[in-house]
Amino acid sequence: MVEFGRPLRPLPTPIPGLVLWELPVHGDNRGWFKENWQREKMVAAGLPDFGPVQNNVSFNDAPGTTRGIHAEPWDKWVSVATGRVFGAWVDLREGPTFGTVFTAEIDASRAIFVPRGVGNSYQTLEPDTAYTYLVNDHWSPETSYTFLNLADETVAIPWPIPLAEAELSAKDLTHPRLAEVTPVPPRRILVLGANGQLGLALRAEYADAAHVEFASQADLDLTSPDLPAARRWRDYSAIINAAAYTAVDAAETAEGRRDAWAANVTGVVALARVAAENDITLVHVSSDYVFDGAADAAYREDDPLCPLGVYGQTKAAGDAAVTTAPRHLVVRTSWVIGEGRNFVRTMASLAERGVDPSVVDDQVGRLTFTDDLARGIRHLIEAGVPSGVYNLTGSGAPASWARVAKWVFELTGNDPARVTPVSTEEYYASSTGPVAPRPRNSVLDLEKIAATGFEPRDAYAALRDYLRA
Repeated sequence: MVEFGRPLRPLPTPIPGLVLWELPVHGDNRGWFKENWQREKMVAAGLPDFGPVQNNVSFNDAPGTTRGIHAEPWDKWVSVATGRVFGAWVDLREGPTFGTVFTAEIDASRAIFVPRGVGNSYQTLEPDTAYTYLVNDHWSPETSYTFLNLADETVAIPWPIPLAEAELSAKDLTHPRLAEVTPVPPRRILVLGANGQLGLALRAEYADAAHVEFASQADLDLTSPDLPAARRWRDYSAIINAAAYTAVDAAETAEGRRDAWAANVTGVVALARVAAENDITLVHVSSDYVFDGAADAAYREDDPLCPLGVYGQTKAAGDAAVTTAPRHLVVRTSWVIGEGRNFVRTMASLAERGVDPSVVDDQVGRLTFTDDLARGIRHLIEAGVPSGVYNLTGSGAPASWARVAKWVFELTGNDPARVTPVSTEEYYASSTGPVAPRPRNSVLDLEKIAATGFEPRDAYAALRDYLRA
């Protein structure tokens, strides 16, 4: 008999993410009523906001009807409309809990959230039983399932009605034993801009992760109208957008302005739409150029944007587009140094060749090395931090470009006095091409990311290690 008056509350299980829920059921002489799915209340109580798109009902005439064990590539919210079932769940995902079992009876006063990759099975205990389940992906004939035999001796499920007396499908009788099951891998992560300096660092960071894919612009055109069908996007948990137009001076030309808006805004809008429609976390790399650099303190994540040039304007517009995805991380950084040509390598080369450079001394910030940026991005994803903006640069004392150049000279065994500090105006006085305005203050506050448990590396120490490598 259905128990009335239970409060809404979660009951954790030994399987990570699998949560049994008690539901309030209200009844009288006419029958009963319950809110089977109430997004606002249930999300507030801790249920993942899993975005259901399809509602299915399974009706079973007789006790003993047994279905499963099936692990599907989507999340499910399973509850009973009439009758009573015995449920059995087995973790079939990669990881230390593979093979863990949980069982429980479910009636109208209980429901269970079943995460992707957890095998689930239900045995009817009463006549005319119907159970319903919400799923967050549409069924298709191409859908890939993972199965486990109902009679597997390893998991040894205590079926109330012995399987020899139960009603089973022929297919369910032939499913493999646990030792023969290939564990369900995690949802994939897609890295865009995989051949750029940050993309190369992300390749190294995720070298041990088979579920991470890498794509260049040639592999995936973000401006194509076919982008929504370019992948089975429900198979992805995160997209890391390390692709961008970064030629800040060229962006001031007519052609560069067009290209910058296409890459930094139009493509990002399309990505945000894909992420929103497929429950994907969109990780987007932003820039200090979204600020004008006029502040006399480090910029916080919630400071108002005020870009000066075209590049900064496109990055600010891209940041705004990313926030339309319910799950998003905007990683704002500055003065990025990685593989290939960069300021540090240029200064080291000049030092060794006997060239004495003039370097800007009125732009202040902190170097950010791509391996640290990649490490921080992975941390934010795996820590499951709330959506929002996170500053991520090197730590330590801010320095001007001229000061950084002197560090490079000193660390390579050269005389730092060979570097001549100059103003931005002096440096670009003889330039014949377009010059984008630069923020004078590029220092970003790091308190928010430090609170997540990530410790940005000291910029000077990272520079020293970079030059030694």
